[in-house]
Parts: sequence; C-alpha cells; structure tokens
Amino acid sequence: MLERFSDKVKKGLRGWTERMAGEQQSDHLQALARTENEYGVDPFGFNLDYSLAAIAPFMWLYRHYFRVEAYGADRIPAGRVLLVSNHSGQLPLDGAMIGIALMVEGNPPRAIRSMVEKWVPSLPYVSTFMARVGQIVGTPENCRRLLEAEEAILVFPEGTRGLNKLWPQRYQLQEFGLGFMRLALETNTPIVPIAVVGAEEQAPALMNLKPVAKLLGFPSFPITPTGTPFPLPTKYRIYFGDALHFTGRADDEDSELDKKVRTVKASIQAMLHQGLKERRGVFW
Repeated sequence: MLERFSDKVKKGLRGWTERMAGEQQSDHLQALARTENEYGVDPFGFNLDYSLAAIAPFMWLYRHYFRVEAYGADRIPAGRVLLVSNHSGQLPLDGAMIGIALMVEGNPPRAIRSMVEKWVPSLPYVSTFMARVGQIVGTPENCRRLLEAEEAILVFPEGTRGLNKLWPQRYQLQEFGLGFMRLALETNTPIVPIAVVGAEEQAPALMNLKPVAKLLGFPSFPITPTGTPFPLPTKYRIYFGDALHFTGRADDEDSELDKKVRTVKASIQAMLHQGLKERRGVFW
C-alpha cells in the first residue's frame, strides 16, 4: 500500500516537472543521460527518475518565482567540465537554479553534480535527498572519479563565505580556494565561469550571530529583514561564460595556481558587473 502511494506521488511530481518545463524543455529532460555502472546504479546514489520527480518544486521556482533567465547555457562543452560560480543567498538555491537551467536549456541537456559541505551528510533526510539528486561531498577523490566519468561538476570556490556574506558585501566575490584549479590541471578539465545575478538580494543578511551559529554547529546564523532565510521573489539572471582552458601542473606552487584562479575570478566578476549594469531592477 505504502509503495503504491509512493509510486503515485512520484508519478504526479514527474508530471508536474514536465508541465513546468513545457513541451520543448520536457524533451530535454527525456534526453538526459543516465550515469549508471555495470550494475545499473550510480556509485554515488544519483537516481535520474527520482530527480525528475524531486525537482518539480524547483522547476516551479525556476519558472514562476525567480523567473530565471539563462544566457549561454549552450556553451557548456561535452564531457568533463568544472562549472565555477559565485555563491550567495543564505540558502543554496543558486545552485539548484543553475542545475535546472542546464537540464532544460543546455544543449545537450546535462544533469550536473554539485559539491556540498562535509557536514551535509550528517543531516537526516536531507543527506539522502542530496545523494539521490546527484549532490556529493566535495572531496578531491569524489571529484576525480566524477571527472574521469566525464561528468559536469558545479563548484562554489567561495564556499560558505559567499553563501552567508552580509548585505554590504553583495556581488563582491570572496576569497576563492585553489582546489578546483588543482583538479582542473590534474584531469585536463575545462572550466566554465558562471555569474548569478539576483540571489544576493533574496535573503540579505544584516548581521551574523556567530555565537549562536557555533552553539548550533552551523557555519553561520544570519539575521535577515524577514527574520528567516526564506527567499524573496527576486529576478534571477544566470550567465554562462566561455570555457577556459589552463595548462600547468597540479602540484605547482600556490602562487602559480592563484594566478590562474584570479583569471577565473575576474571573468565571473566581469559578468556580474555586466549583469548588474543591464538589469532594470531587483524584482523584474
């Protein structure tokens, strides 16, 4: 009885996803590649059928709440690729919207993998959901295995520094880690810079109560105008840049790697500035 009810729910959500996507984009969803090994499963727990049902609410957010406009989604090269983006908004909805954009507007459509923080698997229910929709803990070994399997990986080099930045820091990129560049050089992987405009204003943080965050074991405890991280219906614009190719050794000095990282960071910052210049307002 419970299994039949679960199947009915999944079927209903899958139908909702396809209706939200529209006829043309629904064809894109059908064309998504399955990442299964010889045993018919994904080694990291990703399940495409589960994902197409689970993303229904996010598809609604994409279409009707954030009203996302994606530019250059067809620039993503085939095969292995690192997608490097700015990060903001208190809740990682920017990552979800990037993922939806590449599912319904990519050519070919891609189901991407996002790197999550090491504490995410400790969350009940959330950890299972994250694995089923393709998100994995961002360790170097996990990334190498996925890139060797020709996957697309979404990386936020700012980490929680970007996600939880305060209002005066909006659209100012925080320090980038070097790990993604080491992986790109080690695996000969192109990097596609991504700029998200709109997420910075969805839940502006006025202050960060660090003692409370430490007590709860959270990376931060932001105070927003609404008192919660619940997002406002800001207008999202996502810009995909041209693929960047780097040469060098993964074990080069940090100073050498930092020069390459600054090139990626400058590309994202330039797209952010251009996007801010072109937009008419925060909510439209």
